[in-house]
Amino acid sequence: QVQLVESGGGLAQTGGSLRLSCTASERPSTNFAVGWFRQAPGKEREFVSTIRFNGHSTYYADSVKGRFTISRVNNRLTVHLQMNSLKPDDTAVYYCAAGTTLINSTLRNGNAYAYWGQGTQVTVSS
Repeated sequence: QVQLVESGGGLAQTGGSLRLSCTASERPSTNFAVGWFRQAPGKEREFVSTIRFNGHSTYYADSVKGRFTISRVNNRLTVHLQMNSLKPDDTAVYYCAAGTTLINSTLRNGNAYAYWGQGTQVTVSS
């Protein structure tokens, strides 16, 4: 069972930056991808970004493209999400998620991810 440990998050002002990190306990297969979802109060969970560990493909939601950057540290199975130019609409609980069966048509669907972290709060003040 893969365990995901998240860190980072907190409070930022509009236009500020935060960095989230997620470390996986193991890499169960070569086709391993780690990403982030978020859920704001009263809203559905939404995809933010994902990165593959086989290759360097990255994927972003349109709402964060150009502002957020996902990266990985291979030998530590760690993924960082650098969030710049934050907006109040970015306020949410951010969840790290991982999977081994993701294909391009499913990686934006949370149901395709088998492993989830506990979540970390990100609050952006206006």
